[in-house]
Amino acid sequence: MLTVDRLLAIVGPTAVGKTRLAIDLALRLGTEIISGDSMQVYRGLDVGTAKPGADERRGVPHHLIDILDPREEFSVADFQARAAALVAALNTRGLIPILAGGTGLYVRALLEDYRFNAVPGSETVRRRLAALAASRGNAYLHDLLRAADPETAARLHPNDTRRIVRALESQELGGETVSRTRNAAPVYDALVIGLTMDRGKLYERINARVDAMVAAGLVAEVAGLLAAGVPPEAQSLQAIGYKEIAAHLAGRADLATAVAAVKQATRNFAKRQFTWLRRMPYIEWVDVDNFAEYDTMLAYIYSRVAGKFRRG
Repeated sequence: MLTVDRLLAIVGPTAVGKTRLAIDLALRLGTEIISGDSMQVYRGLDVGTAKPGADERRGVPHHLIDILDPREEFSVADFQARAAALVAALNTRGLIPILAGGTGLYVRALLEDYRFNAVPGSETVRRRLAALAASRGNAYLHDLLRAADPETAARLHPNDTRRIVRALESQELGGETVSRTRNAAPVYDALVIGLTMDRGKLYERINARVDAMVAAGLVAEVAGLLAAGVPPEAQSLQAIGYKEIAAHLAGRADLATAVAAVKQATRNFAKRQFTWLRRMPYIEWVDVDNFAEYDTMLAYIYSRVAGKFRRG
């Protein structure tokens, strides 16, 4: 009889409480966590990515955190390959890994086993597209992508020129980064818990979290990365919080304006996360607002996990 690997995934918008829940469940289950965040893979990006520190992790092993230099690039295909190997390895040890997801495409690519096509690059095409962005503007390039590949355009910020160029390059060369054929349901024996809450309350939490990041040294963190030689155009510094603070440090915005931009970008990101996750019908949604106490919610979710993965 074919055995399907087990997986517990905790998903939801930024600042909804995924990290704490994943760690508490990992402690109860005696298991390990796989980060589904596209920016926590970078060493030195700690404050702005809300990366859990050693104390917060409480001894729970975390995978796919601090694995890359901030000058390196990391793709959804890279994540899928590494995460799938980890899921298999942890299941071999008798553990139910917990995927703590923040990047919707990453989570879905793993759960639904996306197939990636290797499209050869063309420096000539890249240079032409970059020149087009310089002459006509980033929004123009983003509009071209929206016409060619609406799904990819929807998840890319108009100023994420590097990824937009790559996506257009892939389209022009006759391929796609992600195959359009994918599984409609998880390929794992999975329970996918989605945390949600009132949008107004979530946005208040986002604003407070950004203020806390600034107080915790976000500006110094970005300045340190730049001083260490990480170029402003690096993939790592395109993350929300980093590109706005980098613009402030370059003299293009005062700090108050930069912080306001981080808050707005994060709220917009949360909206996109909701949109992306709502396309995954197998998510079991849990409304945080329905529980007066966190421990009550934790007990409820743990009961769902125990019911799903009860042995025998």
